[in-house]
Amino acid sequence: MPAPTLELAGLVAGIDTHTDTHTVAIVTETGKHLATETFPTTSNGYHQLTDFLTAHHVTVVGVEGTNSYGAAITRHLIDHGYEVFEVLRPTRALRRRDGKSDPVDALAAARQVLTGQALSIPKDTTGPVESLRMLQITRNQLVATAAKLVTLIKSLLITAPVNVRQRYTAMTTPTLIATLSRCRPSSDLSDPINGTLTSLKTLATTYNTLRAQCDELDNKITDLVEVINPEMTQIFGCRAINAAELIVSVGENPKRIRSQAALAHLWGVAPILASSGRTNRHRLNRGGDRHANAALHRIVLVRMCHDERTRDYVQRRTREGLSKKEIMRCLKRAIVREIYQVLCLGRPVKQSSGLRSDEFRALRSKKGLSQTQVARKLGCAPARISDIETGKRRLSELKLTYEEFLKSA
Repeated sequence: MPAPTLELAGLVAGIDTHTDTHTVAIVTETGKHLATETFPTTSNGYHQLTDFLTAHHVTVVGVEGTNSYGAAITRHLIDHGYEVFEVLRPTRALRRRDGKSDPVDALAAARQVLTGQALSIPKDTTGPVESLRMLQITRNQLVATAAKLVTLIKSLLITAPVNVRQRYTAMTTPTLIATLSRCRPSSDLSDPINGTLTSLKTLATTYNTLRAQCDELDNKITDLVEVINPEMTQIFGCRAINAAELIVSVGENPKRIRSQAALAHLWGVAPILASSGRTNRHRLNRGGDRHANAALHRIVLVRMCHDERTRDYVQRRTREGLSKKEIMRCLKRAIVREIYQVLCLGRPVKQSSGLRSDEFRALRSKKGLSQTQVARKLGCAPARISDIETGKRRLSELKLTYEEFLKSA
């Protein structure tokens, strides 16, 4: 993101944040060091810190780690009317030259605010997006743990007694989990068969518990996304989990993202200049928010499979000589432009002409038709009618036929 434009008139402070203490350094508008003080990370310490800033007439503060160790002090400063910017930690070159300590880092943070380089507006963590972030982190961890349990179950089966291995190895994962959770091993654990089955049943039962908790969190995340920005789930291929990742990445105050290019850079989609001398080229951006980048990747995969326009684009670009990776990078950049309009500018999703997905269900119910009856008339599977009504798949030709049928029925 481009650096915010600063008009400094007076003293500036920088804060180096840690678990137990925050160190504050104050400099003049010319960079001269005036004062340094350390405060505890408690409510009383935060008030002492603001009193220290007030005594020196400081209004602009640069905070290191506004979304980690500095999250609480950032909220406190904003609540008390300070203009807060997030600063980067000192580079290795600066640490080798000036050393590494809390006062030195705080002084570097204050002087970085003066330069206006690599500054960003911190995320607002006082609204529902912060709740969504907590739910999303928990859900991701549960999913990862459940996946590790499946891997562990299959690993134990490799070295299990032969009759246990032969019975369970050929099963698919869902069948394996369901069968193991219902098995009844004997209490005689001196037999390796019973010890193995007891372990496998424990892992399978734990897996089922985690999956149930994940499903519960999915429902809560879906409800919260609808409260924060319901238009996000109207973007083709962007269901609630993907939308949650993108919303959390931008934060409660999406207007801090100043342009489409800034959003692309935040999500690691914008190419990076890699030119020197006679070489003029770009390279892949391996930075940015990788969780958001993964959400964009999933959206691209959905569109490449189910969106006719995207499939046509892929075919055209393939004929032009682009590889699949290059095409997917182009698609990610195009999706960022679409999401920027919805997430950062608050504009509705551009709907194609004709009925919206939710209007199909209402019109069908009004005419007293079931999905099965409609599918039989159109010569397709009922699941395709459901896909159109939920917006899961675009199915442009079938959607047009379905719309004509409903209007004429």
